[in-house]
Amino acid sequence: MTPVWDVSPHPHAIPKESPGSWREHEIAPFPGGMKPPPFPEVAHLMLDWVKSANTLHDPDAQTPLPELLAHVHNMFERIHLFLDGNRRTGRLLLNLILVRLGYPPAIIFTNERTKYLSAMRKADAGDLGPMGELIARSVTNNLYRFVIPAVAGPARLVPLASLADKKSGLTANALRVAAIRGRLRAQKSAQGTWLSSKKWVREYQKNKYSRG
Repeated sequence: MTPVWDVSPHPHAIPKESPGSWREHEIAPFPGGMKPPPFPEVAHLMLDWVKSANTLHDPDAQTPLPELLAHVHNMFERIHLFLDGNRRTGRLLLNLILVRLGYPPAIIFTNERTKYLSAMRKADAGDLGPMGELIARSVTNNLYRFVIPAVAGPARLVPLASLADKKSGLTANALRVAAIRGRLRAQKSAQGTWLSSKKWVREYQKNKYSRG
């Protein structure tokens, strides 16, 4: 936050509230009515948050992991311990937790901002489902778009979603249609998922315009 702060510091910040320092101000309610706690409570609430974050690996937990992640993420955002940069910090912490649990990071893209903020407001009201779903979908999409293609060799069979490339018009649906029509070499897994490889997709791209 320091480069941002150097250009445009928070208008209500006192010297003790520089980047990285906890707030010493009350925060007005956010859209939707969520009111962050009084600043003297931040320290003990953060201790509670750390305890909650450290229990996410509990194998006996009854709540689905995406909802647990949604709860911890929302809990941090509700504390709002900084004057500025809380959402960015919260998403970085969410990804740190995911990586420590053995999952890929959750990437929230700019075009998902409205959906993210709506899910956060619902989580503020106790409904963790939308935020949990958003996190789960983000992790899954990241796995298919970045992780699997990076580790898979050219001949390894992977889900079509991992081979999609919107820049060249190869959406997952377009590849699925090509596989069904027999234009793309692919095979179905035991679970019914279409699988192909980088090599087969390159062959399809090379030949698709030369077919009579």
